[in-house]
Amino acid sequence: MEPGSLFGQAEEQVRASVEWLRLAVEALGAIVIAAGLVVVVLALVRHLLFARGGSFTPIRLAFARYLTLALELQLAADILSTAVAPTWDRIGKLAAIAVIRTTLNYFLSKEIREESADEGDARAEKGAATGR
Repeated sequence: MEPGSLFGQAEEQVRASVEWLRLAVEALGAIVIAAGLVVVVLALVRHLLFARGGSFTPIRLAFARYLTLALELQLAADILSTAVAPTWDRIGKLAAIAVIRTTLNYFLSKEIREESADEGDARAEKGAATGR
């Protein structure tokens, strides 16, 4: 067996392994979104049945957390894809995707922080008004 062919086989094995890993990470991202959707639908049903007139903010924040995690997983999958066969075209697409997903992630995280702070302030005001 030639040393070059052994290297070629090892390289193909690594590429195949990384592609399987990329597929698993993408699937995990989709599963996270699906789980978040189930949680949100159940929370919305519970909210509509029992908490009429209450805020939807906790439900939105819960879903935003799932979306944030899913965006990070999808970005990781894109990085794996580019790492296997880096061409300038793929690198450019990865850069564009990374900017878009990172921007979305930033604004989702910012909204989560702001809404969580607002919810905490509202609870504190309610507690002060009731004497707790």
